[in-house]
Amino acid sequence: MTQKQADKTRHKLPLKQWFKGIISGLLGFILFLSLSGFPTLAQNKTLQFPILDRQPQEPIETEPPVSPTPGTPGIISQQEFANYVDNFFDQEMSKSHVPGAVISVVKDGTVFFAKGYGYANLEKKTPVVADRTLFRVASLSKLFTATATMQLYEQGRLDLEGDVSQYLERFQLDNPHSQPVTFAQLMMHTDGSTKRLVGLAARTEPEMTPLGDYLADYMPPIVWQPGRFYSYSNHAIALLGYLVEQISGRPYLDYINANILQPLDMQRSSFAQPPPPDLADNLAVGYQYQKGNYKAVPYLYLNIAPAASLSATATDMAHFMIAHLQQGRYQNQRILEADTAKLMHQTHFKPHPKLPGTSYGFRERLVNNMRAIGHLGSLRGYSSSLTLIPEQNIGIFIASNSFSGIHSKFLTQFFDHYFPVDQNSTPTQSLDASQVELERFTGTYRDLEYPRHTLAKLAGSFKHIQIKKGDDNRLQIQTPNLFFLNKIKPVQLEPVAPLLFKRMDTPTFTAFEENEAGEITFAYNPLFPKIGTYQRISWYEGIWVQFGLVGFCVVVFLSAMIRGIVHPLIQWWRGKHTSDKQQYNSAWLLAGAIATLNLVFLIGLPLSLWLIGVWKLVYGVLPVAIAFLCLPVLTALATLGLLAFTVLAWTNHDWSFGARSHYSLITLTTLVFIGVLAYWNLLGFQF
Repeated sequence: MTQKQADKTRHKLPLKQWFKGIISGLLGFILFLSLSGFPTLAQNKTLQFPILDRQPQEPIETEPPVSPTPGTPGIISQQEFANYVDNFFDQEMSKSHVPGAVISVVKDGTVFFAKGYGYANLEKKTPVVADRTLFRVASLSKLFTATATMQLYEQGRLDLEGDVSQYLERFQLDNPHSQPVTFAQLMMHTDGSTKRLVGLAARTEPEMTPLGDYLADYMPPIVWQPGRFYSYSNHAIALLGYLVEQISGRPYLDYINANILQPLDMQRSSFAQPPPPDLADNLAVGYQYQKGNYKAVPYLYLNIAPAASLSATATDMAHFMIAHLQQGRYQNQRILEADTAKLMHQTHFKPHPKLPGTSYGFRERLVNNMRAIGHLGSLRGYSSSLTLIPEQNIGIFIASNSFSGIHSKFLTQFFDHYFPVDQNSTPTQSLDASQVELERFTGTYRDLEYPRHTLAKLAGSFKHIQIKKGDDNRLQIQTPNLFFLNKIKPVQLEPVAPLLFKRMDTPTFTAFEENEAGEITFAYNPLFPKIGTYQRISWYEGIWVQFGLVGFCVVVFLSAMIRGIVHPLIQWWRGKHTSDKQQYNSAWLLAGAIATLNLVFLIGLPLSLWLIGVWKLVYGVLPVAIAFLCLPVLTALATLGLLAFTVLAWTNHDWSFGARSHYSLITLTTLVFIGVLAYWNLLGFQF
């Protein structure tokens, strides 16, 4: 060997080793992320879209009820109640990682108690003040939109059972059913539409889309027959707000301000985003608690203002509660006639007589044998609740500048302390049911409230529950551990009547529905005491089946990449020739390219969204995600080539049986993968 050749070899070897290292590292990285990345990312809370209306998981394993004071007939002493509330917030705020909170309680037409706790701004150490600090109350805004609708109803300007389409000129609802959508159904969330998460907010005020323009482009289609099911939908109320605009002839914000906020003397409340300058400085900063620290979250400019944009103080919300508890009257002002208010508060829909239902705007909750109506609100960095107890003439508003469940804890303890269950009440008799009968109810169920028409359909995976046979003639409800970081105690259900079960931990019920063939199809209120519908899903829709399919595809794609891309490159680098058959080489190159692109998609899309923040899909699909979504479109088209080469391989008989079988498996797997992508709205640009 000459000196020149030796020098060339010395320069070539490091490059060759570097190239092999890159290949080995790439294969290892793909294998690691493909086989372990999805479960890891699935456990990350950011995949659960904690943007709007997803309340923190209410504890299924409930805390022991607070011991009631013997003979306590509700709230009597202001001082005792103040001590009770102070003690609760002093203990729970640090435990629940709440930087600031506020509560207002009304009783018999007056503000009984109002107080702020903690900080509205941690950096500036600004304390929460009940009559000055504004909180974003998110979906409590819906109660104002429903109230505005009832105002127009009592003026004779709309029919509650009338078809809303007659007022829509710029766009029409995508409703394949013969039954029209009515105003009453929109207020009750029984219109048949579903959730939409992608694109419902903007980063800045100028980027917000006018309500009519937004709904024309993004109103979800009507899936269920109107009036059939309760399925919570932000866009149903956003549409209701748009109808208020159309019928009144005034912008929504102007109408609400003139007809509700001003008459109720809610001077420090606004639907404007951001609030007016004289109020903006008093808006509590929203926070997330991460790794032991509070992190301020950016302000979300919501395109669905009638459903979620209200910012208000606790005392202003007290005025709103007083008006509804007094049948539409606040002091000398009236926002609704008494008959209209009573109609609004009545239960108009419930899936079963034993279960809570919904009124117009308010949702019903049965607690300790008492009827309460109200609403929850949650937005990234904020959570709130409003509860009215009509028979006691009591209203409770709670808000915090964190995504917490402190209001649920307070209400549970409040009812147990001041309105405990009558221990002398007749217990519900259980029904004898054989294990064979219980088998009918077992399976996987999914909450109806999930975005089924965009790539955010993946969020529906977090709404699965499993119902299994338990011990002692009971059913057991479990939540998949994959999506719940803390161990959750299963819910035990005891049969008390055909298709009706009672929870063992609380005096609440779960009902089931069967089809004409006697198959169980729906479960109502399986987890929480508020209205909710879960649909029994087919075996192939189960998350573990879907993960299994994806895992199988990953393994086959890895084999195709190694056989079609990596192996020929290594052979080429070693100076060895591959097969002289051009068709054979081209077929494997195509298989390897398709497999590699599919693996890049499987890794790149979730990884990029995780690094950037899945919650940012609320602004729309990011360019990097769109780029990754192009890959399955390309590979789906290229699959036609795979099919052609598979047919040629078996008809020409010039491949070995093993090669033909391997190639056919790759083709079949690619077709299965296309089906999986189509099911999850990941094939194409569905956003």
